[in-house]
Amino acid sequence: MTDSMPLPPAMSQRAREFTGPPVPARPAATVVLLRPHGDTFQVYVLRRASTMVFGGLYAFPGGTVDPSDRPDTIRADWPGRLGVPIEEAHAVVGAAARELFEETGILLAGPLAEPDHTATATDGVDWETDRAAVQRRELTMTDLLAGRGLRLRDDLLLPWARWITPDFEPKRFDTWFFVALLPESQTARDVSGEADRTAWITIEDTAGLPMLPPTRRTLDQLAACKTIPDVVAASAHRDAATPLNPRIEVTPDGQVTLHIPS
Repeated sequence: MTDSMPLPPAMSQRAREFTGPPVPARPAATVVLLRPHGDTFQVYVLRRASTMVFGGLYAFPGGTVDPSDRPDTIRADWPGRLGVPIEEAHAVVGAAARELFEETGILLAGPLAEPDHTATATDGVDWETDRAAVQRRELTMTDLLAGRGLRLRDDLLLPWARWITPDFEPKRFDTWFFVALLPESQTARDVSGEADRTAWITIEDTAGLPMLPPTRRTLDQLAACKTIPDVVAASAHRDAATPLNPRIEVTPDGQVTLHIPS
């Protein structure tokens, strides 16, 4: 079975003009950050700056995998959950944690002796210095954690899905989607310079915001979960190993539809 979605005008135009062959898809990770909100939860979204890839669209923090993204992890099941060998799995998880830290200042880490205790607030000047160094690739996440006596809290990362960019796009990504739980001691903030707007928002309030189909589909899936514990429970049954590779249909009258395996 497949579901169908209309595409934004610019994407539709690229699909009509595409003649191939597709460029390789680069491995990437994106993170849906959640925080409690009354009896339900909010998600952290950002609108990509016009100078960025997919500028003007709302998205979640994320980016491409870097060769240095291979931290030690607490969980041992990442290769099976992500569908890749152990080194690549650690790189994807590391990229998710790094991109979240770079774009929001949120660091999923705890003391080496008690890794299930989240690190204290990360909004001091020294933390910002380290965050900027990580963003400039002058400091790896592995070295940052080691220097502060911390270990990655990858138990706060929940694998959700895996999407591959359609063939017609000039930049393509093999992207693992994660859900992350906001540590109580930390506050998300816009620090990356890659967005012109950020917001904590309920899923209902995202209706009408311009988004790529994977972003919208992820929110639609999360909408079935009323609480954060519901999200945690649902993530255990999610398939983040099998890539979703959408198919494009261009009709004779020029209409473009994205068909997504369900």
